[in-house]
Amino acid sequence: MRAKILVVDDEPDLLELIDTNLTAAGFDVVLTSNGADALEQARHLAPQLILLDVMLPEMDGLEICKVLRRDPATQSIPIVMLTARAGEIDRVLGLELGADDYVTKPFSMRELVLRVKKLLDRHPSQQPQEAQAGQIQLGGLHIDKSRHRASFRGRPLDLTLTEFKLAALLAERRGRVQSREQLLRDVWGYNSMIDTRTVDTHMRRLRAKLGSAAKLLDTVRGVGYRFREE
Repeated sequence: MRAKILVVDDEPDLLELIDTNLTAAGFDVVLTSNGADALEQARHLAPQLILLDVMLPEMDGLEICKVLRRDPATQSIPIVMLTARAGEIDRVLGLELGADDYVTKPFSMRELVLRVKKLLDRHPSQQPQEAQAGQIQLGGLHIDKSRHRASFRGRPLDLTLTEFKLAALLAERRGRVQSREQLLRDVWGYNSMIDTRTVDTHMRRLRAKLGSAAKLLDTVRGVGYRFREE
């Protein structure tokens, strides 16, 4: 079954180029150029992934991302932000608001398609059932990989896809420090060095959502992160 990608951008030429390349890569593509329509399409079409430009008229991509993450119907859809080269603050804010990844303009279509494929490969609905199996218990933290659910002492944790992957990987490797570079490879699927602040931003969000369970999560200065063994 072909994955459905919602692309939100107000540049007609770029929309056409993205449409052509994603369609050639085997995806069903839905295009829109404004925030109101993007929210409606996301809710009614339930796409497997959203490509979301930051600079949009009326409602910008950051606000759209915030709304999508607050809505139970769309909060788990992977989001890739499309940002301007000089917009470091946009990238950071996008990650803080719940985006799973970002691509900096101008970008190559090959890179964009690769990012999309890697993110979809990480999504539970795109993986074989046997790869999803597994229950992880760490103190009061419970992670159900088959259902993509996490809870602490019975209280559900509202984690995005990337946050869930980080929590599951660190819990499986409890007691062992995972470097930022290792996390980029194993969670994001990147083989080359990119901005490791992406990891730090997601870890801050994960720590905040863990609440009292955050006491299990150590930051090893200059190295990376680990869950302590209890």
